[in-house]
Amino acid sequence: MDGKHILIVDDVAENIQVAMNILQEDNYDFSFANSGEKAISILRENPTAFDLILLDIMMPNMDGYEVCEYLRASPQWQDIPVIFLTARTDAESISRGFEVGGVDYILKPFHAAELLARVRSHVQLYHAKKILKQQNIDLEIKAHHTQQRLLSELEDNQKEMIYVLTELMEATSDETGKHIRRVAELSSLLARHHPSLSEEDANILFHASPMHDIGKMTIPHDILYKPGRYTEQEFELMKSHTTNAYNLLRHSDRKFTKAAATIAHEHHEKWNGKGYPRGLKGEEIHIYGRIVALADVFDALTHARCYKEAWKMDDVSAYIEDHRGTQFDPDLVDIYFNHQDEFEAISKIS
Repeated sequence: MDGKHILIVDDVAENIQVAMNILQEDNYDFSFANSGEKAISILRENPTAFDLILLDIMMPNMDGYEVCEYLRASPQWQDIPVIFLTARTDAESISRGFEVGGVDYILKPFHAAELLARVRSHVQLYHAKKILKQQNIDLEIKAHHTQQRLLSELEDNQKEMIYVLTELMEATSDETGKHIRRVAELSSLLARHHPSLSEEDANILFHASPMHDIGKMTIPHDILYKPGRYTEQEFELMKSHTTNAYNLLRHSDRKFTKAAATIAHEHHEKWNGKGYPRGLKGEEIHIYGRIVALADVFDALTHARCYKEAWKMDDVSAYIEDHRGTQFDPDLVDIYFNHQDEFEAISKIS
């Protein structure tokens, strides 16, 4: 983390000092501002200096939401990750934080380990995106020489970036690498047996499906790891991982990242329109989202989690059949039953 520069914005000096004391463990450089106006002034003086902004919401004159909206409207600052640090715990405030462009939301008083982990993750993500962007620029400059070779390299870079992001996701969620690998294999299998999809679709799904739950990185740890049932507000916040991931990935025109954005956004939609986040129905749901929805559920049921035992294969098949035409695309259910032995083989990857 050496050399990474963080701007902390809070109208209470003690809050700034607490955050700096915690984060100094990672050797960051710090700047700070006690108002939104001062923060923007600092950014104007140093337009390319910052790798992350920690932003309070409740400030006089220009609040944190307004500051974030201003940054997102400015090309020179719109990519700098903004983490809200606030005592506001209501779902509406949290949702608005993501709507105006925040990448994360940490409640005061925050835990040192959580603040360190989340800041570290978003700084790494920001630099990974900058590296990828520069790589893309470099590749495009050379495209007139060997366009096909550069296209291959670009796809490899996307795959590498997906691998980096997946590694970060594993470190901050309950997903395991084996689960992610099995979902990729299952999704590719469904695509290969689908009459309207190609081998390229199967390849795209294999590389993009591991990103289906990348949005969980934006969910507070106490929600993500809650052992009991969610309250209504907590569940609404948990559901936002789909939209948060889409907003993170949607600006790319590259096929793997673009597919990952669609998958992350739609893999919790249901065939009958009762899924989330948009309540899409039937073929309104992208085929990639429908495929990963079935692959993800199949793998979750066939393997133990901290809150449940693995189901027997007969029970898994009964569940999938019972949810034909409600949760799952009927055509995909047919593919599952026609190739059940292949699904079972993938489920044994451990």
